[in-house]
Amino acid sequence: MKSIIIPAQKPEWRIAPAQVPYPDALAQMEARADAIYGGTAGELVWLVEHPPLYTAGTSAAPDDLVDPDRFPVYDAGRGGQYTYHGPGQRTAYLMMDLRVRGRDVRAYVHNLEEWIIRTLALLGVTGERRNGRVGIWVVRDDGREEKIAAIGVRVRRWVTFHGIAINVNPDLSHFGGIVPCGIAGHGVTSLADLGLHVTMAELDHVLQQTFADIFPGIPDDRQTE
Repeated sequence: MKSIIIPAQKPEWRIAPAQVPYPDALAQMEARADAIYGGTAGELVWLVEHPPLYTAGTSAAPDDLVDPDRFPVYDAGRGGQYTYHGPGQRTAYLMMDLRVRGRDVRAYVHNLEEWIIRTLALLGVTGERRNGRVGIWVVRDDGREEKIAAIGVRVRRWVTFHGIAINVNPDLSHFGGIVPCGIAGHGVTSLADLGLHVTMAELDHVLQQTFADIFPGIPDDRQTE
């Protein structure tokens, strides 16, 4: 397939009205990424919830799947290790064209982190990066550090898919079937666990509000390669 770059002024936003089965999400992401590469579709930010499930990244260690019979387990094809998706967690899948956004995967991941941090800040939560620990973390009053958001990406032919997951009000016990992202010794938290009763719609609004500052629109300068 010939690479055709058709930058969009800003990505399309889509919110799934019901829980999306994980295989369907993978198929739709791959199809959209192929269409972006081929120039027949623009960038997309797709906000979803999933039924309870675990996903395995390319670096997943078998021992980190503590309870393999608890929920379905899917090979995600993204980077990283095991993670959980389920109701009460906002997963944002981004199909972005890095051919017009710098061809820098590290910068892209940094921007995803910044997007989460700025979103949490507007909700009154201080999210932080940690060297050697993927995702965004919060520090509890007693000094414990707990993970509130996960990041996992795949880039194929400079088009991204997969993305981020922010814990709004999931059942945190569901994380007990895995070692989340291979990081033992630290817990997982959520906005509700921190005492913030934020609806999914409210979070979605803030995500859109902060997104444009991190991922500005690209001038319409079409080219092929």
